[in-house]
Parts: sequence; structure tokens; C-alpha cells
Amino acid sequence: MIVIGLLGLLVGVIIAYMVDLPIPAEWAPYLSLAALACMDTAFGGWRASLESKFHLDVFLSGFVINALLAALLAYLGDRIGVDLFLAAVVTLGGRMFLNLSLIRRYYLNNLSLMKQRQR
Repeated sequence: MIVIGLLGLLVGVIIAYMVDLPIPAEWAPYLSLAALACMDTAFGGWRASLESKFHLDVFLSGFVINALLAALLAYLGDRIGVDLFLAAVVTLGGRMFLNLSLIRRYYLNNLSLMKQRQR
């Protein structure tokens, strides 16, 4: 399951570099925040998969809704003059690092258990 996700990410990156699609500069903050929200959801899905709690419907709805909500927050903040973009970046970044640390801990624990079994 994880291999499929990583393969999909790799294919997406390759396609993004191959397709020369100009994006207006004023969209950059919204798209970057939406991409950050999608990455956060992807890491959350990876963590849920490792914990055997993954549900595709929850993942897909979170993926779309988180991206839209993050972009909407950045847009609203831009319109009212409040930097909500930074609040969203800090929140999503914190969640991503938390998920990554738990994923790392999961693999380190499994590696430790494998070494103990070999002894």
C-alpha cells in the first residue's frame, strides 16, 4: 500500500516537471498551501495505514477538504488583511512533522524488534 503511494508521488513529480503549465503568480500562495495540506493528509494516511486504521473514504475526503480549506483560509486572510496563511503553514507543518516522527518511530521499533528476534 505504501509503495503504491510513493510510486504515485514519484509519477506526479515527474509529470509536473514534464508539463510546462504556467501558473499565475497570484495563485502561488494558495496552491502552495493546498499542496502542503495534501502532503499533510498523505502523511496522515501513511501513519493510519501503519496503525491499521486507514479508511479510503476518510483519506480522500480529508485530502480534498483540507486542500480546499487551506486555500480558502489563505484567500480569506488575504482579503481581510490578516496573515492566516502563516497560521495554516504552522499548523499543517506541525502535523506533518508529528506524523513523520511517528512513522519514523514505527520503523525504528520494527527494526529493533527484528534485531532482537535475530539474537
